[in-house]
Amino acid sequence: MTATRHIDATRHIEMRGVSKAFRFFTLQDLTFDLEPGQVMGFVGPNGAGKSTTIRMAMGLMAADSGEIRVLGCPMPEAQARAKRDIGYVSADMRLLPNATLGWHMKLVSSIYRGWDADYAATLLRRFNLRPAQTARSLSHGEQVKAALLLALARRPRLLVLDEPGNGLDPVARHELLTEFMDVVRDEERSILFSSHNTVDVERICDRIIFLDRGRIVDSGDTAEFLERWRRIEVQLPAGAALPELPDVVERAGEGRFHTLTTDRFSELQLARLGPAVRSVQRMSLEEIFVANVMRHREARGQ
Repeated sequence: MTATRHIDATRHIEMRGVSKAFRFFTLQDLTFDLEPGQVMGFVGPNGAGKSTTIRMAMGLMAADSGEIRVLGCPMPEAQARAKRDIGYVSADMRLLPNATLGWHMKLVSSIYRGWDADYAATLLRRFNLRPAQTARSLSHGEQVKAALLLALARRPRLLVLDEPGNGLDPVARHELLTEFMDVVRDEERSILFSSHNTVDVERICDRIIFLDRGRIVDSGDTAEFLERWRRIEVQLPAGAALPELPDVVERAGEGRFHTLTTDRFSELQLARLGPAVRSVQRMSLEEIFVANVMRHREARGQ
């Protein structure tokens, strides 16, 4: 192993140069870390490669190249050892239809020694679920809540969430996000949260990876993204030309009126524009994501 691909066993997820090729899609050179206590948002449009990355992290699929370690375990070779401390929840998960939720709880508690019966009882109340309910009687939202209960009550060190809020109403999504935030109050636990819903990601994630068409297009702290991206509305004097500005990733408008998008907002930009500046607007995470993706697609000629 070379020095540039150092693996640190204290990190909860490490990927170094991970690639996976399919007939019509390739996941290319993924490199990132998830530290204890972090909530990482894995953001991308449908088909970006989020679920493929999670399957490789869970040991369900082998990478063509690169290195993956989860909770210090090489994947997929040591997946059984790693999964003792991983909770996984997806919107597509389904329980055995004719079995009750209580039966599922008893099964999971018999397998995992970390099962917390008191916490499971608390989650039953919070989610308004009953052990006597059969899985087939649960709505889609209740199915997701039940899967989350079974994962959380094990008190895993790592919680992996693959689009868990898909198809849920706003109240149900709020309940789930509240529980996710409770998890990382313990700084030894972490969450990898895959979603294309940037509102949810902005609410709970302290770090973000933007993924598009199999590549990481940007990554960083959530607060940093929100702080450095801006839209600047400009009204030029008659006959004046728009000056060249550093770190402008998109220009829109014509004549005297322009809107500039910058990913490195600075006083220097405002100084060069002077009194032509009409407003400076913060951007939502969704707007930042779209602008970021479109910039990289244009750079790659896609």
